[in-house]
Amino acid sequence: MTDQAFHVYVIQGRGERDYADCQAAIAHVPARMTSLPFIGDENELIARTRDADAMVVVSSPVTRAVMSALEGLKTVVRTGVGYDVIDVPAATELGVVVVNIPDLWVREVANHALALLLAWNRKILTMDRQVHAGVWGGGVPGAHTGALHGETVGIVGLGNIGSAFARRVAAFETNVIACDPYVDDTRFAALGVERVSLEALAERSDYVSVHTLLNAETRYLIGDAFFRRMKPTAILINTSRGPVVDERALARALEATRLAGAALDVWEEEPIARDNPLLRMDNVIATPHAAYFSSAAVAQVPRRCGEEIARALTGQRPLNIVNPEVYGPGAALRAAVRAAGRRGA
Repeated sequence: MTDQAFHVYVIQGRGERDYADCQAAIAHVPARMTSLPFIGDENELIARTRDADAMVVVSSPVTRAVMSALEGLKTVVRTGVGYDVIDVPAATELGVVVVNIPDLWVREVANHALALLLAWNRKILTMDRQVHAGVWGGGVPGAHTGALHGETVGIVGLGNIGSAFARRVAAFETNVIACDPYVDDTRFAALGVERVSLEALAERSDYVSVHTLLNAETRYLIGDAFFRRMKPTAILINTSRGPVVDERALARALEATRLAGAALDVWEEEPIARDNPLLRMDNVIATPHAAYFSSAAVAQVPRRCGEEIARALTGQRPLNIVNPEVYGPGAALRAAVRAAGRRGA
């Protein structure tokens, strides 16, 4: 503990929210909080958070350069499940504890993915536009509408959100298959989900829903090779991270009718560029990275982030550590080196 309050910076997303509950959660540490608007440039981030002991980020990039420059930085908290905006290996080397909040909107994202599937299957958007335009009846629009029951839903990533989605979609009497090499057979069995390879999932699925983290292994996991194997009547749903799907490959596949459509909540570039070709396609449903949202879930974010920071700054282990290796051999030495650097700054 120091004789001065720790300094915690909250770097807001593109839409700002009230973090008063974060300040309340860290007051006893003691720590004071400064809220800053979204910062996309690492040099600006360094300049404005020089004395940071902890940081909360939504989408600002926390790179090796940022963490190296912030010599007093002890922890970075990402406000949601994904932590691809943080260089986790660099954080571990530098002794910075990375924390995420993985459980707040599991249900919301699973619900949104299911809503996108149902909106496509029931042609909700198409029929809504027709009725608003004065067109009534004429049968179900489009060349093919699946019955849903008896069809196959493939899930890429059977973590917390993928599992929640599996439970929901199974209630529609679908056959559920999944690919996730990091989840054991016990979970597959408990969910009644069949384990398959990524290739088999692409070939067999009538609906593919993506629920994996973004990292070096999963970037562009869903690309040309995957789309070549899909049924021409199948659709792709992505509520995970935009770069898991190669958007250019998806656009080519849709133009070539290798699959019937897509429903996307996340994008390679956010906010999405107005000239993105996917936005010009009638067979693409687009939402603005909003799958996480419910008023109840969002309201908990500031407090949960503050509680995790309070644990880290008082020598306790946070509940949701992304890089537990930071507490392994050499941790004390790394901390001492960073402390010495801070004193000499």
